[in-house]
Amino acid sequence: MKLADTVKRIRPRTWIVIAVAVVIVAGGGTTWAILSANASSSAQAATRTTSVAASLETMEKTIDTSGTLAPTVQEDVDFAVAGTVTAVNVEAGATVTAGQVLATVDTLTVQADALSAQATLAKAQATLASAEADDDGTDASATQIAADEASVAKAQAAADKANAAVADATLVAPVSGLVTAVNLEVGDTTTGSSSSASTGTSTSTTGGLASGTGSSTSTTSTSAFTIVSTDSWEVSLSVGETDLANVTVGDQVELSTDDGTAFFGTVSTVGMLPSTSSGSAAYPVTVAVTGSPEGLYDGVSVTAKIVYERRTDVLTVPSAAVTTAEDGTTTVNKVDADGNETTTTVTVGETVGTLTEITGGIAEGDLVAVSLFTPGSGNGGTGTGTGTGTGGFPGGGTLPEGFDPSQLPSGGQFPGGTTGGN
Repeated sequence: MKLADTVKRIRPRTWIVIAVAVVIVAGGGTTWAILSANASSSAQAATRTTSVAASLETMEKTIDTSGTLAPTVQEDVDFAVAGTVTAVNVEAGATVTAGQVLATVDTLTVQADALSAQATLAKAQATLASAEADDDGTDASATQIAADEASVAKAQAAADKANAAVADATLVAPVSGLVTAVNLEVGDTTTGSSSSASTGTSTSTTGGLASGTGSSTSTTSTSAFTIVSTDSWEVSLSVGETDLANVTVGDQVELSTDDGTAFFGTVSTVGMLPSTSSGSAAYPVTVAVTGSPEGLYDGVSVTAKIVYERRTDVLTVPSAAVTTAEDGTTTVNKVDADGNETTTTVTVGETVGTLTEITGGIAEGDLVAVSLFTPGSGNGGTGTGTGTGTGGFPGGGTLPEGFDPSQLPSGGQFPGGTTGGN
């Protein structure tokens, strides 16, 4: 077969592959390139221009942080009198209102004490009345009356205390909220400060319910009930040392939970002592949640934006519309009703997000040109690839001795398994 006939049979794509192969050999095989003849051209990046009106916006400066949600009210509720529990009216998980009965203890002992105190009071009052009736104006009579008056006051105080103990035999909720813990049952004994189950004969308590089994002794300070608020919340945050100076009581805070629940609050306290003893200093900040938002739970993680500066009615344009020259001059391309652009010098203020404040040069409603950049979308086939290697084509193939272009198959397959293109 003549060489000319061979050349005719080689498809145009193969010619391109051959040319690349020659470059590779001439370059010593240190770089390779694959060029596909039928690959489409890369889509070019496009830029288009639109016009946007200068508008009045609210600009904010915020501090981003996170913290934990907690109820504002958490009450530990205990009996103030000793006795045996006769009724437990609520369970954990119940919602109660202030004044609602939680539990009761037997009243036999406290009622007996109240009757005794009342009798003592009546006797003291009678003695005082007799002394006053026998008053003859002497110093002795005056002294006796003063002593009897003191006895009446003491007896009255004891009677008041005994009557209060009768009332304390009924334990009521001091606040409205959710009962999160109930730590007593009917038959338990109370010590006058809190309650606990008691079985056996030997008990000892220290600020808790008496508890014991057999002759052993144990102590507890567990409260009979724990009630937390469901309509009043706070968030504990922390801020870094550099942000602390910007946070003040009363700052508004934008809050949200992981599930997307959004709500608001205000800074109620700012700690002046760091809450960490090592590493970067972090200062505690407490936020009072505004209102009574639903869907909040104790211990939930919260993200927060503390707004320490807010300005309203700020004239802004997209930052992409502003051009700054080397000499510091800032300009925008103002667009008239016919779509004509005029370069206009403006003065700028702060940039927040994608907006830049304009303090002079244009007015609200003026149209400015904004260039929008659209990246290229790539090509339609296998394009040019580059890489490094030693002594051959990608895939480990090398040019055979006496290489003849006609040896390339119609698919452009290089030795070693590398394809020239599709």
